[in-house]
Amino acid sequence: MTARDHQLLRWLAEHYVLSTDQITTALFPSRRSARLRLAQLHQMEAVSRFADVTTGSGQYLYTLGPLGTVVHPTQFNDPNHAGARAPRTSIDRTERIIGSRLLPHLLGTNQLFIDLLGYARTDEHARLARWWSEQHTTAAFAAASYAAGSGTGVQPDGHGIWHAGGRTVGFFLEHDNGTEPLGTVLRKLRAYEQLARYGPRYPVLLRVPGRRREQHLLDALAGVPTAMPVATGLHGEHPAGPAWTLTTDPGPRRWLHELPSDHGPDNPSTNPHRFPDTDPSGPDPEP
Repeated sequence: MTARDHQLLRWLAEHYVLSTDQITTALFPSRRSARLRLAQLHQMEAVSRFADVTTGSGQYLYTLGPLGTVVHPTQFNDPNHAGARAPRTSIDRTERIIGSRLLPHLLGTNQLFIDLLGYARTDEHARLARWWSEQHTTAAFAAASYAAGSGTGVQPDGHGIWHAGGRTVGFFLEHDNGTEPLGTVLRKLRAYEQLARYGPRYPVLLRVPGRRREQHLLDALAGVPTAMPVATGLHGEHPAGPAWTLTTDPGPRRWLHELPSDHGPDNPSTNPHRFPDTDPSGPDPEP
């Protein structure tokens, strides 16, 4: 297998599922070349695939296959239950993902990071330096929370570190499909407030499906000071671009790299043992 194949398997090991279009955007020059290679990987049993029933697009969704789980074993086995018993086979793992009520949420969360990876392929000065899943982020920051004597840990849908425009911005993503009451969304900010007391003060991105819900969030947070930046954005807008509105300054939308970000006393770039970094770009894939 190639370096690009291994990169794909690493992503599937941590982030569960990716669509044909997402894989094309992140790794391939065309959809045709992606489909040809994915068919080969499926034949090799490196990946498993099934029809996308979430959108009706007709494309395949991919998870780790039997060979993939051998090459890239992972502790992230069940999107519904972080502490669930490890699956006996890759088929068992795939069935948990297919049957998960979180499947559309997983694809939506992953899309933001895929869009950033796709943007970085067109801009040599841009780079997604970290892409962590919900379970990875929760586990990493729970250890830091315990060490700091805090009883609450953050549980974002994803965490990334983005470099562009000469700036490096860490962020936590809360991908909202509009199914939760606004109060539930707002209560999630409490854990980030506690983290900001001793750790990084990264912006929390509240990404919502429509402008009406976004405005309700902005209204609810108007005049409410937070220890960390909070920004709202829409699903349909490219996350690297001017897609983000700061709740404390709801003026012109800002680019992701323009958002305020403070790595805090536990800067992962200077304390790699506490927040071990992973580079999602890996080796340069072949064209």
